[in-house]
Amino acid sequence: MKRMHVHLGVRDLDTSIAFYSELFSAAPVVRKPDYAKWLLDDPRLNFAISQGHDHSGIAHLGLQAEDTDELREIYGRLQRAEQPVLEEGQTTCCYSRSEKSWTADPDGVKWEVFHTHGEATTYGNPAPLVPASAATGACCG
Repeated sequence: MKRMHVHLGVRDLDTSIAFYSELFSAAPVVRKPDYAKWLLDDPRLNFAISQGHDHSGIAHLGLQAEDTDELREIYGRLQRAEQPVLEEGQTTCCYSRSEKSWTADPDGVKWEVFHTHGEATTYGNPAPLVPASAATGACCG
């Protein structure tokens, strides 16, 4: 897989950007008024933060695929895991154009599986709601 993905909701974006920039010894590669993202190589991590959520802390975890073939392979694993899956498909989310699906583990932790294939000028729109037993929320929180 290309990168592990972690998305946190934060109360104060500027303060959090300063903290994580120091922690990672790197500036974010994407910075918007409500969002920031680091693409780290050590560890291989797509780490994002955003404000405006109901809570702070982990919004969701994810797996970022290298290409569409790898994405299909990961989708197969989601199906075999026997948890409900929301196939969002082509979407704009977190200032990126991606193809993605969502699920939740047996304890309700949200997981996003995606392949990013371009940038976007808007944060995006959340996916349609799914049953409570499946992944809830969607686009980035």
